[in-house]
Amino acid sequence: MDAVYDGLSAYAGQVDWVHFVTIPLFTGVIGFLINWSGLWMLFSPVRFHGLRVPGLRELAGVLPRKLQEIPGLLQGGIGWQGIVPARAAKMGSIAVDKAIAKLGTPSEFYQQLEPDKIAEHIVTVFRLEVPELVEQVMLREHPRLWHDLPRPVREAVVERVQAQLSSVVGRVTDEIGVHIDQLLDPKIMVIDHFAANPALVVRIFRDFGQRELNLMVVFGFVFGFGLGVPVAIVDSIFHLWWLLPIMGVVVGWATNALGMWLIFEPPEPRRILGIKVQGLFLRRQHQAAKVYAQIIAEEVVTLERIGDFLLDGPRGDRTRQMLATALRPAIDRALGPVRGAVRVAMGPERFDTIRDSVAREAVARTLTPFKDPEFSRQQSEKIRVLIERRTQELPPRDFVDMMRSAIREDEWMLYAHGAIMGLAGGFLHLAFFGSGA
Repeated sequence: MDAVYDGLSAYAGQVDWVHFVTIPLFTGVIGFLINWSGLWMLFSPVRFHGLRVPGLRELAGVLPRKLQEIPGLLQGGIGWQGIVPARAAKMGSIAVDKAIAKLGTPSEFYQQLEPDKIAEHIVTVFRLEVPELVEQVMLREHPRLWHDLPRPVREAVVERVQAQLSSVVGRVTDEIGVHIDQLLDPKIMVIDHFAANPALVVRIFRDFGQRELNLMVVFGFVFGFGLGVPVAIVDSIFHLWWLLPIMGVVVGWATNALGMWLIFEPPEPRRILGIKVQGLFLRRQHQAAKVYAQIIAEEVVTLERIGDFLLDGPRGDRTRQMLATALRPAIDRALGPVRGAVRVAMGPERFDTIRDSVAREAVARTLTPFKDPEFSRQQSEKIRVLIERRTQELPPRDFVDMMRSAIREDEWMLYAHGAIMGLAGGFLHLAFFGSGA
């Protein structure tokens, strides 16, 4: 025991304690700055900021794949874009595969939007547009006949079309419901929206995870300080000037890695040395589900965006054709008993042309109320409830994958950034306090 005491006394006597104590303090501050700046790198800026360099785009194509992942490089720019907004489209794809596809089918989402109420709203809005629609089509297709008809007859045609609106619109919403799984692709809808609005992806993280992210920054100091103690011991024994910068690289890398682990791992609660441990995001999955559901219901899977996708998306032509086909019999019924006489008077070809033209014009107008922002907000509540419930029911691993998979392959940039700052911190300590020899 005396030998141990003598050895410790000799060690303590030759240690430069100012040099020793300042090492964990330095690594703690560096750890704090690493995690703080790492979060900035994750989320900012939302759009690429930097310089375009001629020829860099071509050169980037032959660089190692990992380097190609640096935001802006493949587009020929030197600068930065936050990792999360830069991978917004990828996160949208993964969000669908890992979660939204499990939250509900297109048919389930559509039914939550209450097609009956949609039909009522369409009838209310469209009824006022019927006179203009009939007038516009008739003047284009058969102006002479329309002008020759007495006003009471023209008004009777319009009134009969208006009287048939409820059944016509009901048929439209029913047809959409029957074929919605073929017409609506949530994956494309989500990917396109996330790609066009990368700030929305940042908001998803920040709105329900800001507390955990702030805690990650604070823990940067704790991790850095804790890792700095063995660094100080090793440095005080060997007194090699290059040892501190090298160990700074390890500390910087480990600090960021521990920060990411703190947020996302382990997904399931575990006990380590009797202490319950679980990723910080996972502990609040139920609260996070509420925020996530609200954002998705209000910004992504909305009635307004569904209407846009149905008419103007990649399957818009199919939607228009299907609805026009569904509307033709309804238009025939609107003419009632005079249909045969009108068909003879106009000629079959002209009659069919007018009927088809009315059907095509009616398609866009019947779905225009889908784009009413106020009505869309009213109908989004049930979507929000559905997504919230299903998100809360997701297995923790799926919830983690939804939030982390898009950035997982880019995390090396954060770790490399931590290593570089750790290296710089080591040299900075050398500059202030020397090697301690």
